[in-house]
This record gives sequence, C-alpha cells and structure tokens, in this order.
Amino acid sequence: MPRGPLMIIGGAEDKLRKRTILTDFVTASGGADARIAVIPTASSLGPEVVEVYDALFRKLGAADVVAVRPETRQDSHDPELVARLERATGIFMTGGNQLKLSSIIAGTPLADALMEARERGAVIAGTSAGASIQSSHMVAFGGPGSTPKQRMTQVAAGLGLLEQTVIDQHFDQRNRYGRLLMIVSQSPQLLGMGVDEDTSAIVEDVDGHDVLRVVGRGAVTIFDPTHIVTNAYEARRSAPLLSSGVVLHVLPAGATFDLTTRTFVPATTLVHDADEAQEQAEASHDLRRLARDIAAADASPSALRRRLARSRKKPDTAPVPATSTDPHMDGAPS
Repeated sequence: MPRGPLMIIGGAEDKLRKRTILTDFVTASGGADARIAVIPTASSLGPEVVEVYDALFRKLGAADVVAVRPETRQDSHDPELVARLERATGIFMTGGNQLKLSSIIAGTPLADALMEARERGAVIAGTSAGASIQSSHMVAFGGPGSTPKQRMTQVAAGLGLLEQTVIDQHFDQRNRYGRLLMIVSQSPQLLGMGVDEDTSAIVEDVDGHDVLRVVGRGAVTIFDPTHIVTNAYEARRSAPLLSSGVVLHVLPAGATFDLTTRTFVPATTLVHDADEAQEQAEASHDLRRLARDIAAADASPSALRRRLARSRKKPDTAPVPATSTDPHMDGAPS
C-alpha cells in the first residue's frame, strides 16, 4: 500500500465558506468512512479547538472524530492514545506552538504511531504549527522580515514526515521570507517551503517521488539552495546574509512540484472525448489560418477575426443530387 498523503496547511484555512482544504482532507481520509483523530496539543485552547474541528469534520461527512491530546511526554506513551491513532484514517494536527508539540510527542510511541499511520495509507494533515512539525527540520520561533539575517530564527527537529525539508507557515501574510532564507543559507541541503494562509501543499508518493500539489487561495514558495553562495558561516550576529544562487519557485493553486528532483512539473492537457478533440483541432486550424491571412494581407487581427466569424456562420449548402439511372436509388422497388 502506498504511503498516505501529507497535507501541509499554512494556517487560517477557510472554516466558514467553501472549506476546500478541510473538505479535501475529509474526502482523502475516507469521506463517509473517515475516522479522524485531532491532535490539539500545540494549541492553548485544547478542548475548544477540538470542538471546532469535531463539528467541522462531522459536518463535512466524517464518520467519527476523536481527540488525541497528550499534555506531557508521559501522556504520549499512553496506549489508549496510541490506539486512537492506529484506528484513524486521517490525523489532523492543529495550530499553536510547534515547539510545544514537538517537545511533547517527538520520539514517543505516539509519534511512532503517527509515522506508521502514514505508512499504512492514512492522511496526515496539519495547519500552522501542525504544518511546521511535519518536516525534518522545524522553525521553532523567529521574527519577520524579507532580508535573511544571522540568528533571526531558531531551528529544532521536526517529526521527519518530509525529509530534507524545512517548512514555514503564514508565509506571505507574516513576511517570513527572510527567516526561511536564513535557514537554507545555513543548511543548504534543505529545501525551504513557505506555505501561505488558506493554502495546502499536498505531498503524495508518486513512483517513489514526493510530489507536491497546491490547493487553496495562496501560494507555496520553494527555496532551493542547491547552488547557493553564502557567507552564513562567517556573518556576524544580526548581519544580513549573502544568499546568492537560490532558486525560487512560487507555486499557486494547481501547480505541481517534484520535491525529490527539486523540479517544477508542467501541467499536461488531456483530451477526454472525440468532440473536445475535434474542437481543439478546429481551433488550431483557425489560428493557423488567421496567422497566414495576417501575413499575406497585412490586415489587422480584429478585422480578420470578424471575417473568420462570418465565414463560420454561413450555412452549409448541400449539393443538388444528380438524377440517377439506378432503380435502387430513386425509390423503385427492388
């Protein structure tokens, strides 16, 4: 069985209108058969945030929603909480303080159960803090700003659901470009991923590759420092960092990116039926004809478009059939 997808949500996902991201999560988790476990540990509003997501997921059709709320590392060894993750088809980690979340669950049986859930095909989703913790390296805390500066953020270990990556959230809304650039400048083996609010980076296993697809209202920003030139190893505290040669990818909804090869995946256009194929062929023919007419007549494109439209509106004139001497063609009995 292929590994389950990751849903890396940049925070502030829509809960009132279309709820696109949350709907996708419930659907991927099994729809009417979905058994969802909510981990609210990062939040200071534990019971309240569980109530919110419980109501949302049930409204979106989930069969069952349970809370898995460890408050200490000892709680993360509780067999009952571990069993709840083992039964889940979808696991959702809420926002809050990602350092609190990692301090309580990382390296415990609960974290092991979460990793195993993905291996058996369960969906692992997280918003805000729950997004950051999914990567191998995690932004613990830090300040905003567009310019990368020495020591502007701190890094801690994440759960490692997504290897060789560091994830930041609320990315554009809180101007977190600089701190993500700082991290990849200091650790150029990492791929930097910044996810905007109400946006999800869905990572799926496709033929052994981690392939990212973007859903939502914002964008996912990728920093690839493979060929970076930097002075991060010698810059003084708070000094701006040299970060040259970082490849930038800004991926809006619908875009696809191969995280394994670090390459953008162009969209492909599929023709699903013969009528659509015929329409595309006619459109292509019309465009070629229009280009030839412009070149030959030196006419304006608008005039030629009008001429083409008139010619396409003319009714077909059926040829008058010739008189046949064949008795079978003029209605004579055979």
